[in-house]
Amino acid sequence: MRLRIQHTTTYRYEPPATSVIQILRMTPCSHDGQYVAEWQIDVSTDTKLDTHEDAFGNVTHVLSCGPVGDIKIIAEGLIETHDTGGVLRGADERFPAGMFLRTTELTEVNPAMAAVARQLRSEAESDTLGFLHTLMTEIGDHMTFDEDPTNSGTSAAEAFTLKRGVCQDYAHIFIACARSGGVPARFVSGHFLRADGTVHQDAGHAWAEAYVADLGWVGFDPANSICTTDAHVRVAIGLDYLGAAPVRGTRYGGGAETLTVAVKVEQAGRGGQSQSQSQRQT
Repeated sequence: MRLRIQHTTTYRYEPPATSVIQILRMTPCSHDGQYVAEWQIDVSTDTKLDTHEDAFGNVTHVLSCGPVGDIKIIAEGLIETHDTGGVLRGADERFPAGMFLRTTELTEVNPAMAAVARQLRSEAESDTLGFLHTLMTEIGDHMTFDEDPTNSGTSAAEAFTLKRGVCQDYAHIFIACARSGGVPARFVSGHFLRADGTVHQDAGHAWAEAYVADLGWVGFDPANSICTTDAHVRVAIGLDYLGAAPVRGTRYGGGAETLTVAVKVEQAGRGGQSQSQSQRQT
């Protein structure tokens, strides 16, 4: 599948900020099942943009500028994807899988989550893949997709208690429960082409990857109750959202800050022309 993606982030500061520093994790990498045919990042203001790789191997751009009243960051390109049955191969792995058993503040379990993980793990016995599939289904049954009650700082335990949240919350709950069951898991940020092509959201997509012996890393999208397919474009990984956030940084000076995000994901034909409706995703 050929997917054309445009991810636009706009910051406005009133009065202008003295200086702004942002770390961008908006550039996907090629691996089995995903080939980056075209990609670029444009920034509306005169800025310095330095390219690096973080500890997880994510491509990062450090943006620094100021004084500035508004910044528009547009990341866009063409990605060719192939369905690998959810199994990730050919990616740059910097750490052993066991490192992703590490708990963070956003992925701690509460007693109810630990009980669910313990019960499902016991029922699955040694079938790790079966445990993960059942866990994904349980989260889908437990949660209701709702953009209102949570934010980027909401923990897995808080979202689980609310029984509501967005894809980020579903991923955090899956990761927390998988780790509680002894399975390494990590957060993935990226993009997703919805089947109907008409879903509009105000951010990119998020899911999880879990490590299964003899298979390696397998992608699970609990918000959609599916393993990852050629409709998913993988951009960055981390222990949780904070390590894979598309844009994260700070500013100095200035007054009120306004953030808007628009994501457009389209299926492109062989000639690169768009074939489906644009969408904004959460």
